[in-house]
This record gives sequence, structure tokens and C-alpha cells, in this order.
Amino acid sequence: MGKRERGWWYPYLFIAMLGVVMMVNGAMAYFATSTFNGVITENAYEKGLAYNKTLAAAQQQTEMGWVVEAKDKPASAGHKTTVTISVVDKNGAGIDGLDVQALADRPNVTGADQRVAFVPKGKGLYSADVEFPEAGQWDFDILAAREGASFEMQRRFLVP
Repeated sequence: MGKRERGWWYPYLFIAMLGVVMMVNGAMAYFATSTFNGVITENAYEKGLAYNKTLAAAQQQTEMGWVVEAKDKPASAGHKTTVTISVVDKNGAGIDGLDVQALADRPNVTGADQRVAFVPKGKGLYSADVEFPEAGQWDFDILAAREGASFEMQRRFLVP
């Protein structure tokens, strides 16, 4: 048997590098199709069509002159917090008689959403004790409503 020519292994090296590139592309394609799909807002097209209604509601909310503040006070143990909502009119008087609800959800985590009902405490204060399944950031979509008037706001709380 004779000595091999110089560079006889170059074709094998080319095939091996091509195989590595194909494996990396395959792994990237797998992770791209099996992880977060990028959909944050369901029915985004329909919500976009209703944008003028959203602008009108925001204008009406501004004209009401309500000032709404949301604060949280985490408990010393567990994933519990007390959320307090303060609602005052343009004159600074507390607004009672509202139905205050919230939807708490984790950004980019599905299935952890929970509804929160607030209890009136008087003088425009509403409170809810909330226990979360896990720590982290939670987005609250808060709606304070009564006949003929409603106020909507979003707040993000960090739960220890």
C-alpha cells in the first residue's frame, strides 16, 4: 500500500463542517418553533380596529378628572401582598361606591392569570389581599367602574 496524497482529508473536513452547520441550524429551528411563539395580545387585529373607541374612552377618562393610585405592601412571608387603590375626584374627594376589579398576570407566562376583587374601605380606598403562585413581576389591569363612568389603568408590582 502506497503513501496517501497530501490533503486527502480535505473533502472529509468539508463534509464534517457542513454537518456541524446543519446540526446547529436544526437545533435553532427546533428552539424557534417549540418555545415562546411571540403572541402577547390575542385578537390583535380586532383590537386594532377598535382603536378609535379606545381613544374615545381614554379622552372620557381624562375629562372625568379622577386620580387613581395603586400601592402594594408585600407580606413578610410567602408570595402575598396587599394592594390598595385610592380613587379621588378632581376636587380631591374620595369616590365611594365603585366596583374595583383587577386582572393580575405574569408577563410572558401563560396560565398564571388571576382575577382580584377589591373591598371598599371608605373615603375612596379599596383593598385586596392577594396570594400569588410565584414571585416576580405581576401586571395588574385595574378597572374601577360605576354607572356611567369607568377608569382603567395598568400597574406592575414586584412580588417577593
